[in-house]
Amino acid sequence: MSSNTPHNPRPVPVHRLRRAGIIGAVVVVAVVATGVVTRANDARKLKDWTEQQAVPTVSVVPVERSAAGAALDLPGRLEAYARAPIYARVSGYLKSWKVDIGAPVKAGQLLAEIETPDLDQQLLQAKADLASAEANAALAATTSKRWQAMLGSDSVSRQEVDEKTGDFTAKQAIAKAAKANVDRIEALKGFTRIVAPFDGMVTARETDVGALINAGSGSGPELFVVSDVRKLRVYVRVPQNYAPSIKPGAIATLAVPEYPGRSFQARVEASAGAVAAESGTTLIQLAVDNADGKLMPGSFASVRLDRPGDATALRVPASALIFDEKGTRIATLGADGKVAFKQVTILRDYGKTVEIGSGLAAEDRVIESPPDGLVDGDHVRTAEKNDTELAKNPGRANEKKA
Repeated sequence: MSSNTPHNPRPVPVHRLRRAGIIGAVVVVAVVATGVVTRANDARKLKDWTEQQAVPTVSVVPVERSAAGAALDLPGRLEAYARAPIYARVSGYLKSWKVDIGAPVKAGQLLAEIETPDLDQQLLQAKADLASAEANAALAATTSKRWQAMLGSDSVSRQEVDEKTGDFTAKQAIAKAAKANVDRIEALKGFTRIVAPFDGMVTARETDVGALINAGSGSGPELFVVSDVRKLRVYVRVPQNYAPSIKPGAIATLAVPEYPGRSFQARVEASAGAVAAESGTTLIQLAVDNADGKLMPGSFASVRLDRPGDATALRVPASALIFDEKGTRIATLGADGKVAFKQVTILRDYGKTVEIGSGLAAEDRVIESPPDGLVDGDHVRTAEKNDTELAKNPGRANEKKA
């Protein structure tokens, strides 16, 4: 056969074409069926997911018992255990002062001296009046004795003798009055020496040499203030509802700004036993030892008072409370997974937690931060512990994915 003769391809058998068509149809049917099944499965998953999302997820916390009472942190002020403002009892000019502020003093120690020229002159006059009165009384005594002697010889009458005797008695009384006046002025003269009333420290000096001194406590400033700072009083105003739980003898901890990080112990000594109408608080007095002199009277202190707890009281997070037109309520989760709202009363508010007075049982499961729209009988699901932690700490969720 010549090479130029044209080559005719063999015809494809019919049965092969039929088989290829059947295989193609099966493939198409398989692809369509797979798509339908996948779409149905996705639709079912979406429906399940939607139904799950429709059920609220809540976090449940147990009810806690208030076995330990919460501490009260209150402002207080420090005062000297004994404080004596010292005023002058006599008028004059300050002659000298012996101690300044911050100086320790002993009882009876001289603080200052007052010069009293007017009082000195009054004393001289009083002594002169006393000498005159005593001379008159002595003369009257001699005259009375003489007239008594003459009465025996009937030289004088009884009336005249009685007059002389009465004159002697009157002159004697005048002499005693003059002596009392001298004693009074001399006693005042003793007040020219200002002395410390007790052992302590001079915490104020409001005078200086040459200053005019007015007698009495109402007409002039105090000269000195002597305070006993070896022990200090701490005054704290406690709210009315907490005052009954603060008992004498209770230990408190106080801190002062000048010593950061350091605390001091104080003991409750007394309560005013009355509520101040303007503040609704009760004044509590504590005592703190200050033998080392670290604390200063008049300063501010932060006082921490520990209160005994009530074993029967129940405490829940403050975020569990619901305030609406129905009052104060708490959402609880029953054993059947349904929500039950309970009307409660708040006994005490501690900030992050509150103490419930009534309406809640110890076995109740409380829903924390209940979502809006919950009503009695709603079904809810509880969040798993890990889910709750991841919700509170999104950073950990990223770590988990990584």
